[in-house]
Amino acid sequence: MPTRILPAGADPDAVRSLVTLLSQLPDAEPQPPATDSTQLVDLLARLAAESVEELPEVVVVHERIGPVPALELIREIALRFPAVGVVLVTTDAGPALFAAAMDAGARGLVALPLSYEELAGRVQAVAQWSTGVRRHLGHGADVLGGAGGTVVTVSGAKGGTGATLAAIQLALAAQASGRATALVDLDLQSGDVASYLDIQFRRSVADLATITDISPRVLADAVFRHDTGLALLLAPGEGERGEEVTDRAARQIVSALRSRYEVVVVDCGAQLGGAGAAAVEMAEAALLVTTPDVIAVRAAKRTVRMWDRLQIRKAEETTVVVNRHSRTTEIQPALVQRITGTALARTAIPANFKELQGVVDSGRLHELDARSTVKQALWALAGELGLVRAPEGPSHRSGSRATAGFRRRKE
Repeated sequence: MPTRILPAGADPDAVRSLVTLLSQLPDAEPQPPATDSTQLVDLLARLAAESVEELPEVVVVHERIGPVPALELIREIALRFPAVGVVLVTTDAGPALFAAAMDAGARGLVALPLSYEELAGRVQAVAQWSTGVRRHLGHGADVLGGAGGTVVTVSGAKGGTGATLAAIQLALAAQASGRATALVDLDLQSGDVASYLDIQFRRSVADLATITDISPRVLADAVFRHDTGLALLLAPGEGERGEEVTDRAARQIVSALRSRYEVVVVDCGAQLGGAGAAAVEMAEAALLVTTPDVIAVRAAKRTVRMWDRLQIRKAEETTVVVNRHSRTTEIQPALVQRITGTALARTAIPANFKELQGVVDSGRLHELDARSTVKQALWALAGELGLVRAPEGPSHRSGSRATAGFRRRKE
């Protein structure tokens, strides 16, 4: 059986020479190269969603890949797709980088300029390791090699648009449907998830920032289990500690949560930092919450353009959610979509703060009345995104269509 090898790198010339050498290897089947980290991870996730057997045995990562640094990318692949062997191609083959690459989860390192003998030997060894892992795991590989849980980020176009409220209700909807759900507060300086749910907990996301290997036990110590069943990872009580959570730490934390929960909802707030940017880039769905007024819509447009410039997320891969919607406002959801150039959630959240005021002031947002039009809309949005597990039976076909639609958007 031929060895499937997936090269990845941002430098076209370097990738071209890499593909040429890989094509000469015996029983090798090079795949079309991935040009950046986002494309590579998305491709692996799509293949893993079908079957672990669809994944390539070897991924060869060139050191000049972006926007995620090569070692961070290798760490994410090792966490999410442990049946895939990763080889790093680098100009620095010294012992320090070798140790760092092994710690990140690489199975081998090849020095530049490329040597046919060295590349062939390393790729063959990694391919044998990958095949052995899959044979040993058998059917269990579908679990360990899968894409993990679904990550959804919720960001505000500006402060006060309702991103935190939306994130909490989306997580509650997913949990209520029977899916193990985690809610993460990455609004690191002014996170309000704890206030909305009236809880106090001494652990926070900052406590995981310096840990390089987040084991299930370490993660469980940092997570607060809410009465609703939600697993909460809160923002630090001291805003200055938010600086401890770097983009690297955020990637590790989100990856660890994704491997343990079916749904991970991340409240990113309205201010973009390294941690929030990393979460938005990793997410299957990135929501941007805005209100139907000129200032908020302009802020949404600025945010979308900034994400695009920084290669965090393309406009068409971002979904705008219109909050406080009313038929009487001049700015309607279709106009917001045209202005921002994004996808638009079919569900708009109605303007009805009177329903919310009591539970918001008391910190009991999870007790919002089921008859609330705001709650009904947000839970419908959860179904639209495929976060809600539809009950079995022919009478629930609409939920299945929502999930199928979300899968199509991911592809």
